[in-house]
Amino acid sequence: MAFTERFSERASAYVAARPSYPSESVDILIDGLGDPAALAVADLGAGTGISSRAIAARGPFVYAIEPNAAMREAATPGERVRWVDGTAEATTLPGASVDVVAAFQAWHWVEHAAAIAEARRILRPRGRMAAIYNEREERDPFTAAYGAIVMKYALDATEERRADALASFAAIDPARTRRFEYGNVHQLDRAGVHKRADSSSYLPHEGEISEAMHAELDDVFTEFERDGVVNMHLVTLVVRVDT
Repeated sequence: MAFTERFSERASAYVAARPSYPSESVDILIDGLGDPAALAVADLGAGTGISSRAIAARGPFVYAIEPNAAMREAATPGERVRWVDGTAEATTLPGASVDVVAAFQAWHWVEHAAAIAEARRILRPRGRMAAIYNEREERDPFTAAYGAIVMKYALDATEERRADALASFAAIDPARTRRFEYGNVHQLDRAGVHKRADSSSYLPHEGEISEAMHAELDDVFTEFERDGVVNMHLVTLVVRVDT
């Protein structure tokens, strides 16, 4: 299945159960670039708009670049967000039209050389590129238990792809690259834990294997829940390249 189609059947779960991003992880993208309301950001692989809305809430205008129609259609509209049917490699945006090009939870799905060339084309002088990921903080017992289930049932090497993609992004221009980390906690009820797994394109979506995975998730939720919820602990990683 093409990367652009992987989430077609998972858009509703993505809306229901994916975490947002700490405000600090957005602020660091635009820090020092001037009045946020005067800035434009291209959000590559915007999905259902979680990151796009977080950026717009800090002031900039956002071009939400998303090739998957189901994901675009599932998005909640946001002020100062314009949806674009495009890809990281071909955004359709004019040259020198944005101040920041950002990929939230998406850089591992793109062809890096082509996406970097496109980012440089659409960036204004002294613009920035950034890759941002929410990753599990598995020193937390529930998060570690959830992660063990993910690794047991993963259908492909997406987890490794994410790590490799972040390292590749950091190598674009090491002298102009900075890395930031922020704590992030995502609270989920029982249904939310199941939907969180359903939103991952590399986990089984149906059949006996999916049922077995969800049975284990249910047991883990029962073990760790307090007052009907669990806290998934995350680290939000930001790798920023100043051009």
